Amino acid sequence: MAEETHTDAMRIDVDLVRQLAQLLDDTQLTEIEVEDGGRKIRIARKAAAVAAAVQYAPAPAASAPVAAMTAPAEIVAAPQATFNAVKSPMVGTAYLSPNPEAKAFVSVGDTVAAGDTLLIVEAMKVMNPILAPSAGTVKAVLVESGQPVEFDQPLVVVE
Repeated sequence: MAEETHTDAMRIDVDLVRQLAQLLDDTQLTEIEVEDGGRKIRIARKAAAVAAAVQYAPAPAASAPVAAMTAPAEIVAAPQATFNAVKSPMVGTAYLSPNPEAKAFVSVGDTVAAGDTLLIVEAMKVMNPILAPSAGTVKAVLVESGQPVEFDQPLVVVE
């Protein structure tokens, strides 16, 4: 009986894996996870994650001159402050307002209460509000609207 269960667990839908890998290429994401009943498939690309981190996350001190040339000043000034950053709980696309015509949820200098919406991360057509974990002042917004974000990427600094 145990042998039959083991065989069932090893069945892989190769076409689905290929489609997910193609979706990674098409969207330039580094990770996709799909769950269907008791099965879960996760496709991840490590090499691209390093490149994405350099492009979207605040640069380490060693490469600060490069970041200063390519990134907005707000992002360059934030590496010390990312300790208090609210991070993305998922891979997706960040949106700073509820729709393109609307005002941003928050801006630098705004005071927020615990539970206020800071931005939205869209993943697999689901809009996920990212909430302020505590009251404070928005010190930096580390992403742009429409920007792809990675899991655990700093998004907004609230102190």
